[in-house]
Amino acid sequence: MGVCWGPVVRVLVLQAAWALGGGQVRYSVPEEAKAGTVVGRLAQDLGLEAGEPEARRLRLVAQGRRASVEVSGASGALVVSSRLDREELCGKSAPCALRLEVLVERPLRVFHVELEVTDINDNAPLFPAARKNLSLSENSPPGSRFPLEGASDADVGANAQLSYTLSPSEHFSLDLQRSEEYRESLFLVLRRPLDRETMPEHRLMLTASDGGRPSLTGTMELVISVLDANDNAPQFNQSVYKVQLLESTAEGTLVAQVNATDPDVGSNGEMTFTASNTFPAHGLNLFLLDPKTGEIRLTGTLDFEDVRSYEIQIEATDKGTPPLSGHCKVLVEVLDVNDNAPEVWVTSLSVPVPEDAAVGTVVALLSVSDRDSGANGRVRCAVWPAAPFGLVATFAGSYSLVLREALDRERVSEYEVEVRAEDGGAPALRASRGLRVPVSDVNDNAPAFAQAVYTVLARENNAAGAELARLWARDPDEAGNGRVSYSVAEGVGGGAVAGGGWRAASSYVSVDAESGRLRALQPLDYEEVQVLQFEVRAVDAGEPPLCGNATVQLFVVDENDNAPALLPPAGGGPGGGAAGSAASGPGSGSGSGSGALWAWAAWGAPAGQVVAKIRAVDADSGYNAWLRYELWEPRGKGPFRVGLYSGEVSTARALEEADGPRQRLVIVVRDHGEPARSATATLSVSLVEGAEAALAAAGSSSSGAGLRPAAGAEGGAAAAAAAAAATNVWLVVAICAVSSLFLLAVVLYGASRWAPRAAVLSGPGPATLVCASEVGSWSYSQRQSRSLCVAEGAGKSDLMVFSPNFPPPPGPAAKETQPEPPALVDTNLRRERCPPQWELV
Repeated sequence: MGVCWGPVVRVLVLQAAWALGGGQVRYSVPEEAKAGTVVGRLAQDLGLEAGEPEARRLRLVAQGRRASVEVSGASGALVVSSRLDREELCGKSAPCALRLEVLVERPLRVFHVELEVTDINDNAPLFPAARKNLSLSENSPPGSRFPLEGASDADVGANAQLSYTLSPSEHFSLDLQRSEEYRESLFLVLRRPLDRETMPEHRLMLTASDGGRPSLTGTMELVISVLDANDNAPQFNQSVYKVQLLESTAEGTLVAQVNATDPDVGSNGEMTFTASNTFPAHGLNLFLLDPKTGEIRLTGTLDFEDVRSYEIQIEATDKGTPPLSGHCKVLVEVLDVNDNAPEVWVTSLSVPVPEDAAVGTVVALLSVSDRDSGANGRVRCAVWPAAPFGLVATFAGSYSLVLREALDRERVSEYEVEVRAEDGGAPALRASRGLRVPVSDVNDNAPAFAQAVYTVLARENNAAGAELARLWARDPDEAGNGRVSYSVAEGVGGGAVAGGGWRAASSYVSVDAESGRLRALQPLDYEEVQVLQFEVRAVDAGEPPLCGNATVQLFVVDENDNAPALLPPAGGGPGGGAAGSAASGPGSGSGSGSGALWAWAAWGAPAGQVVAKIRAVDADSGYNAWLRYELWEPRGKGPFRVGLYSGEVSTARALEEADGPRQRLVIVVRDHGEPARSATATLSVSLVEGAEAALAAAGSSSSGAGLRPAAGAEGGAAAAAAAAAATNVWLVVAICAVSSLFLLAVVLYGASRWAPRAAVLSGPGPATLVCASEVGSWSYSQRQSRSLCVAEGAGKSDLMVFSPNFPPPPGPAAKETQPEPPALVDTNLRRERCPPQWELV
């Protein structure tokens, strides 16, 4: 039952609705809706079931004009079929309603449908023309009204309600009057007086806006032409002309062109230009004004550093009656170019600078400037060389030259400093200022000798005051700080004298305080002192004074100033001896005293038997003390001979009675010095029988006469021959040894002469005393060859020196107070060229 009654109920309801609504369906759709837009569910609103619209052919009935809507056959909906334009369909009518008839068959029925097309703001206000020209006299009074035609809008309602605006203008405004009876009226109102010369034409924009959302607008341009009246003076287009010129601008360049206008016409509008005033005044000579064109040209030279700007007053005068004039000002700004190099001045200079000045000491104050401006006037400064000075900026344009590193006057005594300045222009300009900075001396260097130990050779018997050597100490300081004075150190050094004593060096030598010359205070005697060792002190005159020391080893070179001396017999009794009358000895050189000796020889004594022995000594040393013995008388082939170096008198052959009872022999003892010195001895040999000779020999032995008597027997002769042979062997050995040493000395001499060296190259050695031996020979050991530096720096090697012993000074405390004498030469000295300080006397 529920299913059957449902359709019946719906039909009843629809019939009731149709009855209440008068049988009409109303729809509303906005204009310009897109095609296919569903306006309403027509079939459903008409009460048709699904499928009925198509089955019963639901459709619209055409009524003579295009409805722009249609019924969809499948759904029965009312949809837009084409463009809906309310203004086209209804114009200005409101509301815009379309009446449609809908037909349905089986059974046939007709329904009335009303479709209202609503307005949208799709039309902008529209003026009759896009431009409207108006002509107004410039004499029109303020408040004058000029009617304008308003705009129209095809929309209706609020979309068609218009409002008007005028572009900003100080002369005009709008006045809109609305009335219910009349159409609205629009007026243009003059607010301020017009001036054709100021503005001959006014262009305004009139805008109409509707009340839609969004609002649409329409515009119309108002062109208002102002009619002229002759009432204006000439006017420049600028009251102030600003021009920038480089100071390097060439003459004849166009500076500026002034322009003036006179809104009047005819002669009232014709103008001439004149320059009424210029500041500075001399600017009139730099610029030329053309009276017709208003061109200003440069006729002189600009200088930024002299005048940086010019002001020119220009007057424009028309030809009216009376003439009217206008004025303007031309400002010419001169621009800088980099045409000025930097300048450097020394405002303060503190020289000389002490070499012990602290780092940071201000040496000079400098001022730097550049007449240019901007980057052209910004100056950078540097100092060359970069050390030992530097620049410190104190404030703008001022610098301090300060010490960056420690100074040493002995290395660099004066600096040439250059301060260089460069500006920031392009291209950059440069300048420099030279400074001479001397360095003053301070006493920071002690005198220094070239050698720590000096070896000086001096011949004995030199004259008092003779110069022995010259010492020199170098002090690199200057003036008083480098002035050196020399002295022998007191209480330090001396020499051992003969007999075991000790004397100070100051009693022998002195040093000149200024020149450093070493002089002898008295003649030196090798036999008294062989070596002096002392210290020489060099002191400068600085404050405080500084000093240096050097050790001097003075070796006394032996001279042949002592002749050989005959020794008395071994027992010291009567007989031959040193006592005797002085006589000149044979040969070269000066002679010494001669002595008389006695000896006995037996008849028949064989050859080689020693009869006597001559003993002598020489106080000199070396070659000067090397003695040789010669038989001076008798000459020729006598019965006796003398040993060359032993002094032994022996038989040259067997003695015969023909030789006589007595033989007188003169024997010369000579040294090897230059010149040689000699002494003579006279030996009387008595020829006796063998028994007498034995008695004489025995008597001589008991009395100590020192002479050996000849033996009378064969056994004695054989023993004497053996002793003589042994003595000769030792003599040969001694001579060979001396010859070998002499050859060695010659080789060392040659090596030391040609080998390169500095200072003294040999080392110390123990001393060997040179003296006559028992057999009259001499010896030496560990001889040292030493070089002597002379003024030319070359080595002299023509002297042979022997290393002496250094005996301690006398006194019980000598070992404690006297230091060990140093060696002749410090072998660790640097190898340097000898300074000109040696001189041998």
